[in-house]
Amino acid sequence: MKKKIVTAEQAVECIGDGAVIMVGGFASIGTPEELIDALVKKGSKDLTIISCDAGRAGLGVGKLLRNGQVKKLIASHVGLNTEVAYRTPDQPEIYHVEYVLVPQGTLAECIRAAGCGLGGILTPVGLGTAVAEGKETVRVKGKEYLLEEPFSADFALIRGAIADHAGNVIYNMTARNFNTVMATAAEHVILCAEEIVEIGAIDPNHVMTPALFIDSIVGGVKPCRI
Repeated sequence: MKKKIVTAEQAVECIGDGAVIMVGGFASIGTPEELIDALVKKGSKDLTIISCDAGRAGLGVGKLLRNGQVKKLIASHVGLNTEVAYRTPDQPEIYHVEYVLVPQGTLAECIRAAGCGLGGILTPVGLGTAVAEGKETVRVKGKEYLLEEPFSADFALIRGAIADHAGNVIYNMTARNFNTVMATAAEHVILCAEEIVEIGAIDPNHVMTPALFIDSIVGGVKPCRI
């Protein structure tokens, strides 16, 4: 069996400039901060980030934004990050990022669609708004829907509570959030685990993300806040 346990620095070494990266978490809960720190240190730039939000000022995805590494952010809201929501025209160039706001349920389902190999989803959310601009619509049984395309990525950075050496994962309460779907929708998945246990220590009935989705594991990190 391939050894998956590595350091945070080793885990992000393969992430180069221009990569598309999904980052798990919801309002900084369940966000793999150690992996983001390693990516900030590595300095990869022109990144496209797919995340529930923009993190907070200097926290989560906010660290990557502050460090000028993000070219495009696809998220459902940015209001918790004051450096994004209240930025002014005279702020440094590093904050001039392309922001694509997607309704949160649509974001989750588009990621899920990529993980399931679907060609997209149909949703009425966003019809008649800026969300629908340039998008195809489909009529089903007399009702109109937007056709939203799947979101996939080169890498997914996710966080779990407990993982075994193979990569089977358990999440803690609301920290499950976007981590589970993102694990299925990226070519290379890096897990930040609070605790690593031996194979067989996790009841198969409790596994939330199977090992086959996990490529690298960084373990022994601090518990996430809930």
